[in-house]
Amino acid sequence: MSDLQTIDRYLQQSQPKHLESLKQLLRIPSVSADPTASEAVRAAALSVLDTLSSAGLHTELIETDGPPLVYAETPPVPGKPVALVYGHYDVQPPDPLDLWLTPPFEPTERDGNLYARGSTDDKGQMLTHVHGLAAWLASGLELPLQVKFLIEGEEEVGSEQLEKYLLRPEAAEKLACDVVVISDSSQYAAGQPAITYGLRGIAYFELHVDGPKADLHSGSFGGAVNNPAVALSKLLSAMVDADGRIQLPRFYDNVRPLADSERNMWQQLGFSDSAFAQQLGVEALVGEAGFTTLERRWARPTFDIHGLTSGYQGEGGKTIVPAKASAKISFRLVPDQKPAEVAEQLKEFVKQHTPPGVRVRVVDLHGGSGVVVDPHSPFIAAAQQAISAAFGKPAVLIREGGSIPIVAQMVDRLKSDVLLLGWGLDDDGAHSPNEKFCIDDFYRGIRASAHLWGALATVG
Repeated sequence: MSDLQTIDRYLQQSQPKHLESLKQLLRIPSVSADPTASEAVRAAALSVLDTLSSAGLHTELIETDGPPLVYAETPPVPGKPVALVYGHYDVQPPDPLDLWLTPPFEPTERDGNLYARGSTDDKGQMLTHVHGLAAWLASGLELPLQVKFLIEGEEEVGSEQLEKYLLRPEAAEKLACDVVVISDSSQYAAGQPAITYGLRGIAYFELHVDGPKADLHSGSFGGAVNNPAVALSKLLSAMVDADGRIQLPRFYDNVRPLADSERNMWQQLGFSDSAFAQQLGVEALVGEAGFTTLERRWARPTFDIHGLTSGYQGEGGKTIVPAKASAKISFRLVPDQKPAEVAEQLKEFVKQHTPPGVRVRVVDLHGGSGVVVDPHSPFIAAAQQAISAAFGKPAVLIREGGSIPIVAQMVDRLKSDVLLLGWGLDDDGAHSPNEKFCIDDFYRGIRASAHLWGALATVG
C-alpha cells in the first residue's frame, strides 16, 4: 500500500473526529471586531495551538498587543521546499441574530452542511490543512517537506498585529518559506474546485459628517441648516457615476488592465448572469460599463457602502434634523493600487465636495493591496495533482474579488510564492447569517491538503 493510500484510509476512518474538532472550535465566539470578546478570541487561539500540538508539531504562542499569533512547524527536510500555511481563527460578528435559523455559535448539521459563524471563513478551511498534515504523522509516515503554520486572530479587522510582527527582525527567518498556502476562498461552483491566482485589495474608511451642535426640530429649523444625513447621502452618491466609474481623482491611474488571455480564459467558464442573479435574489446585475460580471467581481475596483447611521432609529416618528451622520465605506482595489494612495484620493474628493454648513472627517480603518501570482507556477501544477485526487477533477484558474489584506505583505516580506486553494462555495454566506460549510467539501479539503504535501515536495 502506498503512502497516500495509507493516508486516505486513515482520513476515511477519522472523519467523525475531524468534524467534532471543527465543531469545538466553532463554539468559541471569537469575534475580533468586538472588544468584549477578547477572552473568546484568545480561547480560539489556544484551541488551535492545542490541536497543532496534539498532532505532533512544535508549537509557539506569539504574543502581540492584541490577539496572539499561533505558530507551529514540522522538522526541516533538507533540499525540499518549505510551505507556510496561513489562516485565521477570528470570525465576523454574527449580526443580525434574528436571521439565523440556528444559533451562530452552536454548529448545526443540516442538508449536508455545517452551519455556524466561521464554518467556512476561516475555521473550517484552515483546519483542513491541520488535519491533512496530521494524517501523515498519525499514519507513521515521514513528512516529505517542512510545513509551518501561522494562524492569526485579526484577519477580519485588518491584521494589524500580524503586520507589526512581519516587521520584526526575527519574523523573516521564522516564517521563511517557498510558498504560502491559504484556504480562505471558494470553489468556482459546487463540484468544480478552483485555484485562485489573484485577490483584490481593500481600503476601508468611516466618514463622519457633523452639522449643528445638537439635533434640531425639523419644523422650526429645517430649510435653514444643512441636514448631515442629506449631505452625507449626496457625498456618497457623487463617488460613483451612472456608468459605475468611481470619481475619486486619479483613482484609475494605477489600475492594471486585464490581459486578453485572462478575459478569454474566464469566458470559457460558462458563467451565467441570469443564474447568478437568481442565486442572489436580485432582478438585475449592475456594475462598471464595458466589463463582464466576472471581470467586475474579480479584476476591477469597486466602491461600496457597508453601513449608514444618522438620526432617530426607533419605532414611530421623530421629526429632527440630526446633528451627525456617518457611513462605513470601502474600495476594493486591484494591482497596482495602494490603500494609502486611495486614502489621499478620498480625502481630496471629500474636501472638494463637502457642502457648506457641515464638517466631514475621514477615518482610515484599514487596508491591504491586491495580489496576482503566476497561474503557471510549479506550485500551482502541484496543487492541481492534489485537488484532482481529492475532488475527482482538476481545478479551474480564477481570481477572487474578496480580500485577504495581509497576503500581499507576506508575499513581499517573505519573497515567496502563494497558493490560494478554496474549499468553500460562493453561497456559503461567509459574512452573513446562516454561514455554512459543505461537510463533504470539508473532508475533500482535508484529503487535498494531505496529498498537497507530497506533491509540493516534488517541486524543485
